[in-house]
Amino acid sequence: MKAQAKVKEAEKAENIDIDLLPTEDHPFEPFLPQGAKILIMGTFPPTENRHAIDFYYPNPINDFWRIMGLIFEGDTLAYYDSESKIFDINLIREAMTRHHIALNDTVRQAKRLKGNASDKFLHVVTPVPLASLLEQMPQCVALATTGEKAASILAEITGTTLPKMGQKIPARFMDRDLTIYRMPSTSRAYPMKLEKKAEYYRQMLHDLELV
Repeated sequence: MKAQAKVKEAEKAENIDIDLLPTEDHPFEPFLPQGAKILIMGTFPPTENRHAIDFYYPNPINDFWRIMGLIFEGDTLAYYDSESKIFDINLIREAMTRHHIALNDTVRQAKRLKGNASDKFLHVVTPVPLASLLEQMPQCVALATTGEKAASILAEITGTTLPKMGQKIPARFMDRDLTIYRMPSTSRAYPMKLEKKAEYYRQMLHDLELV
């Protein structure tokens, strides 16, 4: 497993005993609105102290919800509440439902080698139960990942090749034909302007006739 191999290298370099680290369960339930046509997946949420909302992409400096706002509403702050100064979960859930977008992550249980949100130091204990999720999403025709590690994990789960960033591949999984997209990370640590990232996401959603 390529994704886990990198983590094992980090373990050795840092002299970390993985068995002594606590296992974290994913804090959010899968968001699977009726009629969802695409499942977008990151890796694993950041530590709880970085959660501004109790929903996917909870870190206020992650640009996922700004990108969605720009694509669907023409405004990066369309889902932002200026009074509370956090993104509005109700607006987000309504928008994702309206546009047939489901959300989950590629990791269900994990250990943090350094106690932070870095994918480099994230040890996968249990990957997402993708087959059972898809059973609940009969109209889903595409999977998308928001970053390299999530893409690597999904490739391992589905037995597919790793797409290059911004590209898509056809896949056959659980007797279903799917398209797998690898999108740029929405973390600000990824060196690409928000507007350029939005272009990739917009094209993907346009391909699926969701925008």
